[in-house]
Amino acid sequence: MATEMDPVRSRSPQGDRSTRLLTRATSNGMDKLKREFLEYLEIEKGSSLKTVENYERYLNRFWKFANPKNPKDITDQTVREFRLYLNRQIAGNNRATGETLKKKTQNYYLIALRSFLKYLAKRRIESLPADCIELAKVPERSLDLISPSELDRLMNAPEGEDLKSLRDKAILYLLFSTGLRVSELCSLTRDVDFSSGEFSIRGKGSKVRVVFISNEARTAVKKYLDKRKDMDDALFVKVGDEKAKTEKEGLARRSIERIVKYYAIKAGISKKVTPHVIRHCFATDLLSNGADIRSVQMMLGHSNIATTQIYTHITDKQLREVHKKFHSSK
Repeated sequence: MATEMDPVRSRSPQGDRSTRLLTRATSNGMDKLKREFLEYLEIEKGSSLKTVENYERYLNRFWKFANPKNPKDITDQTVREFRLYLNRQIAGNNRATGETLKKKTQNYYLIALRSFLKYLAKRRIESLPADCIELAKVPERSLDLISPSELDRLMNAPEGEDLKSLRDKAILYLLFSTGLRVSELCSLTRDVDFSSGEFSIRGKGSKVRVVFISNEARTAVKKYLDKRKDMDDALFVKVGDEKAKTEKEGLARRSIERIVKYYAIKAGISKKVTPHVIRHCFATDLLSNGADIRSVQMMLGHSNIATTQIYTHITDKQLREVHKKFHSSK
């Protein structure tokens, strides 16, 4: 008995291949490409899970806006419309004021999309070249800094020989001596050997770098460790009433931030002081005393020197004083 011919089954092997390619080009195919890209970031590129989550969120917003069915749907026009859309979005915390997304925030979405397009090009999948997407110009980043005298007061704010004071002093000295990120500081264990004046740390993107510790910081850490009676592996642990708040003994990021804030207030510093502000002080102190930008980049663990160059603007004042003192202009 004759039956209606199945249009798929009647195709040649070439036709079957075309059908498979067409299936890949559907929205499900685009979702698959996005998933494979995120897996590529995590596995091949070694990006942190937080970075992967952020990229997924940024791309999901573009997917929701443009609904691309295949890579060729990502065009100059589509990206332009998406940029206009982002530029007119009200920031989540600014409903009352009507303030739109900052250019820097908009750029995060474009950076994620650009990275995805680079991935497609790497796989020889035809789409919009990543170079066609230019980031929005943003105002130069301003750095929150404290003066040398304020920094000195901060370092000396923890007083006493009790365990908490010794711990907090060790935290402050170690932050300024090494320029560690707060997450890196939290990851340290008491097994770290400080005796040589240097140790390795695994930073962003699982990149390992060497950091150096001053004699003062090393002494502060030793005094703190000598006072400890517990067996916890973490270098910096909760003491006294802090222990009752959570099961974990090691100090978390928020705890370190609260400690720095507390001693900044105690030292009479009116500016907002965070562990990252101390990291800024570390970098500018190096540059102000003659360190070259490449060395500072390596010590900070910046993958891109452009990130480190924000500190050169701070040392411009010093250059001005050098010019005034040594240049006999007429």
